[in-house]
Order: sequence, then structure tokens, then C-alpha cells
Amino acid sequence: MKSLKFTRTQESYHSLINGIGRLLENGRRQAYVAVNSILVKTYWEIGKSIIEYEQKGEEKAEYGSKLLARLSKDLKSRYGKGFGKSNIYLMRQFFLKYRKFQTLSGKLSWSHYSELLSIEDNTARRFYESQCLKDNWSVRELQRQINSALFHRIALSKDKKGVMELSKKGLVIEHANDIIKDPYILEFLDIPEDHKYSEKELEQKIIGNLQMFLLELGKGFSFVKRQFRITLDNTHYYVDLVFYHKILKCFVLIDLKIGKVSHNDIGQMNMYLNYFKEEENSAEDNEPIGIILSAEKNSFLVKYALGGISNKLFVSKYRLYLPDKNELERRLKILLDNN
Repeated sequence: MKSLKFTRTQESYHSLINGIGRLLENGRRQAYVAVNSILVKTYWEIGKSIIEYEQKGEEKAEYGSKLLARLSKDLKSRYGKGFGKSNIYLMRQFFLKYRKFQTLSGKLSWSHYSELLSIEDNTARRFYESQCLKDNWSVRELQRQINSALFHRIALSKDKKGVMELSKKGLVIEHANDIIKDPYILEFLDIPEDHKYSEKELEQKIIGNLQMFLLELGKGFSFVKRQFRITLDNTHYYVDLVFYHKILKCFVLIDLKIGKVSHNDIGQMNMYLNYFKEEENSAEDNEPIGIILSAEKNSFLVKYALGGISNKLFVSKYRLYLPDKNELERRLKILLDNN
């Protein structure tokens, strides 16, 4: 009886400890949210004060101005770190870009807004802000998406109206095309451009960096299996990577090609999709999506090879380095000007 009583007492104590732990974690989360909200509002108010000072005819606080240098020196002297010239400039820009405090989100930290303020184009900034809120990006994730020019890569696949919708609402996933990028940026694999690698090595690198690969794929992807075996007429075939998309409710099959994609590659992926529809899909699943990721692709070959295929099959390039943002901005400007 004593042993039973001791066990119950021990369980009760552990329950108490766990309960206190949950209260502490919840309290810390609430404190962080409250502190962040106050910090964001304070920096917005500081920016407003600087602009109002300027409007009274004083010197403009452009970056490098004497006013910013003086403010930085005096504020650091009184209040310590956190008031470098670049930070004060950001606070000023913060108010200029978000004139109405009500438009700010309590879910984003000052660090998030600091990254967003680095984007000069208002259309692109609205997209990253919206997507950040929808997908709950950390600051690191936001930095990566900005650096990889996510907005431009998606926008270039749309018309002018689609670009404007993208900037207002973020990426709304309703159809297979909404999850496709061209190119995919895999700079996080750290494979040198001139390194001779195999498809197996590329696949292993992706598996080793699966979290970053999922971020590049986008919202809704969950990993199912690598080297998914399909056996037909006693012959084995292997799909490099299989995912399931929780929003579109379908399997997504990815094949990796280190060279140019061929018509045989497209025919093989089409076979995989037909197999999945017949053998792997449940009654609740929608048609699977196939993506061939290749280092190079011939647009005409892809166009004619895909002609007449009813399955949702896409061919996209991948790049092992960050894209040229200036080139992407130029192409997007041409797209918007021509529509």
C-alpha cells in the first residue's frame, strides 16, 4: 500500500511540475507578444516624431544626414545601445511606409519589419508581409525568401492582374499551378556551381536539408518517402521524392535530373502519375502532381512532349545559386508594362 501511495504522490507531483511548466511557457509567450507589440509601437512613434520634426522646417533625416548622426549620438548617450544611425533611419522609414499604425500586425516582430523595410518596391513588400503572416515565417525564413526573390519567381508566371492579387493576398493555393516555381532555388545545398555531382548526391543533399527544401517548395507540403518503388511487369522503377500536399489533398511526385530533361523523362513521370491514380490514391485524394526538376530544359521539347498529356505534369529548372534580382525585376517590369 505504501508503494502505491508513493507512486500516486509521485505522479501528482510530476503533474504539478508539468502544469507549472505549461503556465510558465504560456506566460513567456504572452510576455514576448506584449513586449514585441510595445516595441513596434514605440519605434513607429519615434519615426513619427522624426518626420514631424522635419515638417517644421528642420533638416531632413535622410541616411547620412547630420540630424541622424546627432540623434544617434545623443540617444545612445542617454539610453544606451539600440540607437545606431541605421536603426533610427529604419524607424523613420517605418513610419513613412506604414503611416497608419492600425495596418501593422501584432504577429510580426520589429526584426520582421526591419527585413521588410529593406524592400524598396511596395508591391513586393506587401507580398512578403502577407506571406509572412499566412505561413508564420521566422525572421530567418523571411530573409531566405527575400534573398531567393520568391515574389519575382512566382509573379513572372502570372499576368498583371495576377501580380497585383499576389501582392495583396499572398500566394493563394487553389490549383496545381499555384505550387509550381520556375526556377527552384537550392542554394542551401551548398553545392559549388562547377562541382560534378550525381542525381543520387543531389537527392541525398535535399534529404539532408529537408526543412529548407520544404520551405522552397512552399506551404502545405509534407514528406512521404524517397525512392518510392513502383513495380510493373516485374520491373522496378523509383520515384526520387514523394510528398503529400495537405491543401490540394494530393500526392506530389518529384524526379531529379542533373542534365537536360528528355521526352523519356516526361513519359516516365506520366507513367508514375497514372500508377498513383490507380494504386496509391484513396477516394479522398485528388489527382497527383508530377514535377521534374532539371538543371536544364529545352522549352520547345517540353512543350511538345507535354502536349496531349492530361495529367498534372510540370517541368521546372533548379538553380544552385541565388538569382539575379535585377534581371528578375527587369523582366517583371516588362511584364507589367506590356499588360
